[in-house]
Amino acid sequence: MCNVRPSGVITLLTDFGLADFFVGAMKGVILSIHREAVIVDLTHLIPPQDIYAAALTLADCYATFPEGTIHVAVVDPGVGSERRAVLIETARYFFIGPDNGLFTLVVEQESLQRAIQITAERFFRHPVSRTFHGRDVFAPVAAWLARGVPPSEFGPEVSDLMRLPIPRVERLDEKRWRGQVIHVDRFGNLITNVTARDVPLEALRQGGRLLVNGHEVSALRTHYHEAAPRELFALVGSTGRVEIAVREGSAATALGVGRGATVEILLP
Repeated sequence: MCNVRPSGVITLLTDFGLADFFVGAMKGVILSIHREAVIVDLTHLIPPQDIYAAALTLADCYATFPEGTIHVAVVDPGVGSERRAVLIETARYFFIGPDNGLFTLVVEQESLQRAIQITAERFFRHPVSRTFHGRDVFAPVAAWLARGVPPSEFGPEVSDLMRLPIPRVERLDEKRWRGQVIHVDRFGNLITNVTARDVPLEALRQGGRLLVNGHEVSALRTHYHEAAPRELFALVGSTGRVEIAVREGSAATALGVGRGATVEILLP
């Protein structure tokens, strides 16, 4: 096993919002253990208890960080229950958080080295709250890991990580595919699970059709400003996924659809 070394960078992703003390408390715990830690906020505005949104957000940005980064993700509706706390080591990164499927996508994208169930209470903040493991378990474990404690010190290895059911693109026949909207961003763009790996998208420019819950999207653009004002169009976004957008508007509002909406692609 080729072990990556912690870089000292610790990222935080939560659904805690910005109005309460939760995020600040996590940072305080980390810095109390490791003063030199570099803490980066990915986001704290994940919709409350939305594990899939957290998994997708983490998967879209974790790899922009230097190798050895410790990613702490806490969207944890099962806090205080029997759900496990885990530390995941891949060939390039570390991930710490609840074992509730939040790490499904990153484990698919990375080369998994090992997963540890976090049980070593000597690394926790005490007393441990039954409602705030972000502060009392995940933050201190991240700080001790960044200081050089080996992953094996935190608990036993496990091989049965929880996985979320991830929507996949279905190929219905030679010229038809079905996917779905998996995210609506703050601009109202509909992010789908369809990528150029799934579908020959250039064929859409040659008479293909894209339907979102029965609404046809006929224009395929390369960037937002290529579209006419208020035009409904599709493009490949920065994550490599097909997006449906309205220039200077919201596709979600214009079409009245959201996450889970069916996307169909029909080629000529």
